[in-house]
Amino acid sequence: MERENATLLTEFVLTGLPYQPEWKTPLFLVFLVMYLITIVGNLGLIAVIWNDPHLHIPMYLFLGSLAFVDAWISSTVTPNMLVNFLAKSKIITLSECMIQFFSVAFGGTTECFLLAAMAYDRYVAICKPLLYPVIMTNKLCIRLLVLSFVGGFLHALIHEVFMLRLTFCNSNIIHHFYCDIIPLFMISCTDPSINILMVFILSGSIQVFTIVTVLNSYAVALFTIFKKKSAKGIRKAFSTCGAHLLSVSLYYGPLLFMYVHPASPETDDQDMMDSLFYTVIIPLLNPIIYSLRNKQVIDSFTKTLKKNV
Repeated sequence: MERENATLLTEFVLTGLPYQPEWKTPLFLVFLVMYLITIVGNLGLIAVIWNDPHLHIPMYLFLGSLAFVDAWISSTVTPNMLVNFLAKSKIITLSECMIQFFSVAFGGTTECFLLAAMAYDRYVAICKPLLYPVIMTNKLCIRLLVLSFVGGFLHALIHEVFMLRLTFCNSNIIHHFYCDIIPLFMISCTDPSINILMVFILSGSIQVFTIVTVLNSYAVALFTIFKKKSAKGIRKAFSTCGAHLLSVSLYYGPLLFMYVHPASPETDDQDMMDSLFYTVIIPLLNPIIYSLRNKQVIDSFTKTLKKNV
């Protein structure tokens, strides 16, 4: 009877990042600048790839898609976080919360698949350079891109459907800066065991599959590189793969820690920092990492700049 008479909550309060009140304005300015750099960097990278026909090849189509997903994730989280820095009311409705969670889950899963597809692309380029145009055609690239986005959408949709079974009646305080799945489990009145199991099975399987694909692709690629014993070939291969390996390492570290370790109140702040790295810092760093280490992108950007200026 108590459960039936309980008032179901439809509005929540996002506590946001832990900080001292005097840091409110400086933090707002820092994250605003970071967001602007993220959007300009990722959309600029997409524009460079779009405008240069020489970059309409699988490697850069994957890179452009990755830039789009990074801009998507950052735009889902950062603007709301900026508003909460200055707003007195940090209320978010249940429907807005579900949409935000779906958007982040979609972007995060899609990025996992894209990183795996990019690793396979580099494996073919290094291990089978003569057959690369035959194997990695634009048609196959488009298929991999479609599968990545569809896989991200379906994974997010499954969790979203299972989230609808949860009810919230005890607390409306979400100890996070966006509606992530684990903080929602912690304030649910309904037993989230099934949801936790689905996270473990689906998210775990996707992460294991994509990580194994990335590690296997680069292990074979590195073996092939050292087998040739060509200093020039080794430098070129590492120049090609270095940015991707750095991006993968930065991305999977916090992501694995967030969803593998058990949830507890003591880990709230650590989870928040991991989420911040995954949703804000990575989208900021990726266009910088890929652009500064890619001569073709720099040359294309320089030509576009000279042409327009």
